[in-house]
Formats: sequence, structure tokens, C-alpha cells
Amino acid sequence: MKVSIEVNGRSLTEEVADRTLLVHFLRDTAGLTATNVGCDTTSCGACTVLLDGESVKSCTVLAAQADGHAVTTVEGLSSPDGSLHPVQRAFQEQHGLQCGFCTPGMIMASVSLLADNPKPTRDEVRAGLEGNLCRCTGYHNIVSAVIDASGQEVDR
Repeated sequence: MKVSIEVNGRSLTEEVADRTLLVHFLRDTAGLTATNVGCDTTSCGACTVLLDGESVKSCTVLAAQADGHAVTTVEGLSSPDGSLHPVQRAFQEQHGLQCGFCTPGMIMASVSLLADNPKPTRDEVRAGLEGNLCRCTGYHNIVSAVIDASGQEVDR
């Protein structure tokens, strides 16, 4: 089947198998490999992207379901001049990553969280990111990064 998906502002029209998952479309067809395949069961959130501005786990969305819609991946957040999105910059400055495997999905979920709640508390950040797992950190620096990206003072 033919799908047309706007990915990071660029229109892609491609033939895909009916059962192609959005995560595989992004990685294999669009060549955007920052979106990671983790669990294939929506448990880890490593594949989180924005679909029409809302965070979704792309391992359980068919490419056909995204037909006619806009998808943003972590590669699409930075400016054309290469400057980082405020959430990306905050993750870097607050050391909100270790191995980096969960980071793209965590950043995309954080962008969505801040769109819905621009000034979250630490508890609201933890609740808002509960569907995204990190096996390396204790989440403290991830939460601090989201607080920092919101423009609030980061408590240590």
C-alpha cells in the first residue's frame, strides 16, 4: 500500500507492506535511526515520536495509520542551523542520559509533556514520563532536564 507521511517537515510517499510499523518506516524507509526499537510492546518508550504533536509509541502504530499525518522524530527537533531544541539542550546540560538508548524517546515524550503542561512539578514530570523506561539512570537528571527545559529553577 502507498502511504504519504510528513516526517520532520518533509513529505514522504512510499510503498509499504500493510503490516509495516511506523518505527520500521522511520528507520528503514526514512533512514531516521534515532527512533529505537526496544520492546515492541509499548512498555519501554524507546520508539516514542510525535504524531500530529502527540507522543505515540511507534512500535504499535502502523505506517498506514500515520498516512496523511505529520511525524516528528528527535532528528526533527533541532533547528536547520543545528542548534538544539530546548529539551535536547536541557538533557545535555543536566546530564539526563547515560547510554543514550532511551534518550530519543524520552526527549520526545518530554516535548509532548511540556506542550501539555509547560510548568510541571517534579512529580508531574515523573508521572508524565512513566511510560518511558531508562535502565541506566535513577531518573533524577531526566526529571531535572525537563524542569530546566520548562524554564524553572532546577533543585539539586
